[in-house]
Amino acid sequence: MRSFRILLPFLLVPVIWISSCAPRFTSKFASRDDVLYLASKDTPKPQRSSCDTSEYYAPDPVHPDHRPDYLIRVNFHFMNSSDKKNNIPRDEQIKYVRDLTWVLNKSLETNMEMWLPPGNNTPALPIPFRYILTGNPDIPGDQGIYEHIDDELYFFVKSGRYRNNSDMRVIRKYAIHDDSILNIFLMPHHPDSVASGTYRADGSGIALGTSLKVAGQWIKKPDPWGIRGLFHHEIGHILGLSHTWNANDGCDDTPRHPNCFNKSDKPPCDSLYSNNVMDYNAHQAAWSPCQLGKIVRNFSKPDSRQRKLLEPVWCTKKEGKIIEITERIDWLSARDLDADILIREGGVLAIHCRASMPKDGKITVAPGGKLILDGGTLHNSCGEPWEGIEIQTLGKKSGELIFLSPGVIEDTRHRFEPKMD
Repeated sequence: MRSFRILLPFLLVPVIWISSCAPRFTSKFASRDDVLYLASKDTPKPQRSSCDTSEYYAPDPVHPDHRPDYLIRVNFHFMNSSDKKNNIPRDEQIKYVRDLTWVLNKSLETNMEMWLPPGNNTPALPIPFRYILTGNPDIPGDQGIYEHIDDELYFFVKSGRYRNNSDMRVIRKYAIHDDSILNIFLMPHHPDSVASGTYRADGSGIALGTSLKVAGQWIKKPDPWGIRGLFHHEIGHILGLSHTWNANDGCDDTPRHPNCFNKSDKPPCDSLYSNNVMDYNAHQAAWSPCQLGKIVRNFSKPDSRQRKLLEPVWCTKKEGKIIEITERIDWLSARDLDADILIREGGVLAIHCRASMPKDGKITVAPGGKLILDGGTLHNSCGEPWEGIEIQTLGKKSGELIFLSPGVIEDTRHRFEPKMD
């Protein structure tokens, strides 16, 4: 026992010495007193963009987690006559819509490489959105699949004296929450038109605001794989895209062309045939980077009609997801985030536009990491609070919050304002 008492102090000494020399770790939420203000020239950065340039909204295959997975809310309306002979029977509609929605989403998993211009190296970027069947939120259990019997408005005539493809009456009468749901009307061609020898009763459609009229011989239940391109094309119009063959659509990677439906042995369709979704062709399966950028740009505009069609998945943190920054990253476009952000040692995140954090989300700047605001805005776009910016310090090394030009940080639970003495 005596030897134990003598040795004990000597055993404790090195333990105490080691712990007293360990760097101290601290963490706190930032206030304006923690901001380091620098002139833009003091920190290298890419050329400044306007936050409305579609180029910077194109999907980033290296960092797909830096944006949410967009979900477009859709519903379906089967239009039929009182004799119920012109559309899919009611008891088969639910299965058909579910099969069709599955096919539409499955086909968005693969983006084809562009065939035009010949020899191009345009990247086939991932398509960042899917469709989600959405019922009327005012009716519990509603599935978003409807049948309307209306002898006056059930039919679609795409050409001729009685053409009604752009007639809005059926939409005004039957659309449900078309300010937040994309309403799709499945309309048969009029029987008299089908009987005509000059009328083509093929699949066709027209986008009207946030609704879509799709014509076809629905009583025959067309294979969803065969009509997926038609749906994507018309929804592309609703999302802000234009035809590519006959005018300037605002994208340099979608050249004008003769709009060949398919390849043939004769010029110009022996080489100048397209597979782009916004052309009329047999494939309609390629989305260019610029086209995808225009869509995401519209999704990111706070008051756009396209954004209002989205399920706001960014309002809530996605469980288990953390956006980790380990290198220099410049966000040159607006974005909505669905996860916490961790800027590790050596990582730099520069925000140049609007960035929305999810409810209860936070940005952690680890020792040796940097968060830069260059005119950007950090906020919550859902009217909810987020935690704020956590600055970590280890010994003499600390995370940094830098303003290169006036930025805005708002909606934080830990209020971002000067500390009081």
